[in-house]
Amino acid sequence: MRPVRGKRILAVLAAGGLALTAAACGDAPAETPSGSSTSAAAAYKACMVTDTGGIDDKSFNASAWAGLQAAKTQASNVDPKYVASTAEADYEPNLRGFVTQKCNFILSVGGLMGTATQKVSDAEKSSQFAIVDSGSTGSNVYPMQFATHQASFLAGYLAAGYSKSGKVATFGGMKIPPVTIFMDGFADGVAYYNKQKSKNVVVLGWDKTKQAGSFTDDFASAAKGKALASTFVSQGADVILPVAGGTGLGAAEVATASSGKVSIIWVDQDGCKSAAQYCSVFLTTVVKNIEDAVEKAVVAGATGTPLAATPGYLGTLENNGVELAPYNQFDSKVDAGLKTEVEKLKADIISGAVKVESANAPK
Repeated sequence: MRPVRGKRILAVLAAGGLALTAAACGDAPAETPSGSSTSAAAAYKACMVTDTGGIDDKSFNASAWAGLQAAKTQASNVDPKYVASTAEADYEPNLRGFVTQKCNFILSVGGLMGTATQKVSDAEKSSQFAIVDSGSTGSNVYPMQFATHQASFLAGYLAAGYSKSGKVATFGGMKIPPVTIFMDGFADGVAYYNKQKSKNVVVLGWDKTKQAGSFTDDFASAAKGKALASTFVSQGADVILPVAGGTGLGAAEVATASSGKVSIIWVDQDGCKSAAQYCSVFLTTVVKNIEDAVEKAVVAGATGTPLAATPGYLGTLENNGVELAPYNQFDSKVDAGLKTEVEKLKADIISGAVKVESANAPK
């Protein structure tokens, strides 16, 4: 394992980086006068393939799509579109479909799409690909990764300090690094709280040392999330971190029915914005700023800036690529002293005074 330190890494100019500008692959609008320059006005097709969670998962797919839409407000030639995958078998044909449509920027959302992205991008070297939550597999694949264990560490500390029962829980949609990195940070944050306060808050659902825990094997089943969350509540947990996309909404249902006894820490997008109907149970959110990363990458491509496959983008606490969302409706419920401790801890992680490590962190 190694620590991941914050260092702002944006879309950069780099030798060897592959950029497909609008002039290269975009189709000029029909109204462009003959003989005039078309590169500035050509449509830049920014195309996204979701994973099986779907476009409205209130989580990372929704964040990525928001990024494509935001890019259009910054570069008017951006033409965003998406196709939703209903099964993993859809990934490759969906990606190839966008190659056929001559998309200038083809985005894969989620680490589960890594293999399909590598296969298609290796065969289509003239196309520009990007992927969220996976490393680059070639010069034409721009990676966007996130040190979410840093923000989850803060969430674990917060959960331990807020819990009344002395038991908190977490579960994942699938046992893959982009999920377990959240769980690692959360467990370590609780452990750090216990060490600092001489407490013994228990984490249900994840053992970092053994890399073993609870998973629903689904990112789109609220019923599975509800069942697992109910089990944790019956075992005494009163703060739950679901890292499972739409499946986590089932945990929010359980919290809503608890009459204020159970709270949820959401992930990816601020839950009070993405799933506002459950805002009353969201203590906070471990935000992974996919929207901003995607927006910057698409705008760069649309304006002719090369996207370097190495190093790509790494979101950290230092560059606000990951963070804790506001406490929203819990603002008056969280002790002022605990808030101060969380802010101090954030500063200590950024400075390196507190080391946060995960075997699942981006390499």
